[in-house]
Amino acid sequence: MSRFRALWQSSLKATRKALSWKLEDLTPPTETEIFSFRSKDDLRRWKLYADSEYGGLSSASLEIKATGVFSGHLSSEMSQDSRWVMNRSGFCGMRSTQSEGYLDLEPYDTLALRVRGDGRCYISTIHTENWVNVPGGAEDNTWQAYVFVPKGDWYIAKIPLVRYLPTWRGNVMDSHLEMNPSRIVGMSLSINAEGGPQGAVTGPGEFRLEVDWIKALRTT
Repeated sequence: MSRFRALWQSSLKATRKALSWKLEDLTPPTETEIFSFRSKDDLRRWKLYADSEYGGLSSASLEIKATGVFSGHLSSEMSQDSRWVMNRSGFCGMRSTQSEGYLDLEPYDTLALRVRGDGRCYISTIHTENWVNVPGGAEDNTWQAYVFVPKGDWYIAKIPLVRYLPTWRGNVMDSHLEMNPSRIVGMSLSINAEGGPQGAVTGPGEFRLEVDWIKALRTT
């Protein structure tokens, strides 16, 4: 009888606790930090890539100097002995390494990045589980948005998730497709020598982007 009474009391206590929950306890926070760039351990969650993997001459590095610094050199030239054929060179990027499971941003509507740049335009990419039909069909789906970073002071770029367009190898696909924000497998930041809004720095040369954090925001 004592065991039954203990079980009953425990169940009753749990029920009372559940009934006492407030609505705000069930609501996700207005923001959540996805990535920070303050230690070498933070940087281990990212890997670099560049056109040099395909015979290009661009290069990039990622290091800690109080915050993360993504920098390097963009070149539109190709190595003379390259066996690859590219439509264009002059790009570098950093992509988060995939961990177990998915990043679920369903409760949020905006991605925010605290950055300090060089007047160039960068590309923010969200990689989701492959469910959109693309040629080959084996790659993650990619959704991209431009991030123009003014030169000088720290700046918080806020990008609504609806602004991310589905792309395949740099080309925009059917813009009516919708992202599934609950099945995110990774994120990227990249830069091309060409492209960007009027007034942005373009062309071959040095680039430098400082990154403090990346957060998801719930603005509505």
